[in-house]
Amino acid sequence: MNDAAIAIPNLLYLYAELIDAADFIGAARLFRHGAVITGGQRVEGEKAIADMWRSWMRLYDGKPRTRHIITNPIILLSDDGESATSRSQWTVLQATEDYPLQPVATGRYHDSFQRIDGQWCFAERNYAQVDLAGDLSAHLLKSLKDA
Repeated sequence: MNDAAIAIPNLLYLYAELIDAADFIGAARLFRHGAVITGGQRVEGEKAIADMWRSWMRLYDGKPRTRHIITNPIILLSDDGESATSRSQWTVLQATEDYPLQPVATGRYHDSFQRIDGQWCFAERNYAQVDLAGDLSAHLLKSLKDA
C-alpha cells in the first residue's frame, strides 16, 4: 500500500489487532525495520520485541482478553513523501471470566514510519506516555513503571 493516508493508520490498527490476538511475533514483524522505545530503552529485532511483550502481558487461554483502541492519529508526512511521523492515542479495554469489562489504561504513541521498497513500515514506536491507569492486575505481569 503506497498511500500514506491509508497505509499508516492501517499499521496502527494492525498492531492493535495482533497484540489483542497475542500474535506477538506478527506484531513484532511490523517493526522488522525499526524499534520500540520503552522506559528509555530501545528494543530492536523481532524476537527481542516479541519477548518483551510476552514478559508484560497476562494471557488467558493464550489471549490477553484485551481490545486496544487506537484513536486520533495525527500524521505528518515528510516533504519527500518517504517518511512520516504520527501521534495517536490508545485505550485498552479488558474483560476476563473474573474481571468485568472496563477500560484499564489510556495513553499515547509517538511513531515514525519509513517507506521501504514501496511499503510503509514502522521505523520507531515510542510508548510515549500513559495518561490514565486503572486496575491493570488482570492485564500486566509487571507494574507500568517496570514495563
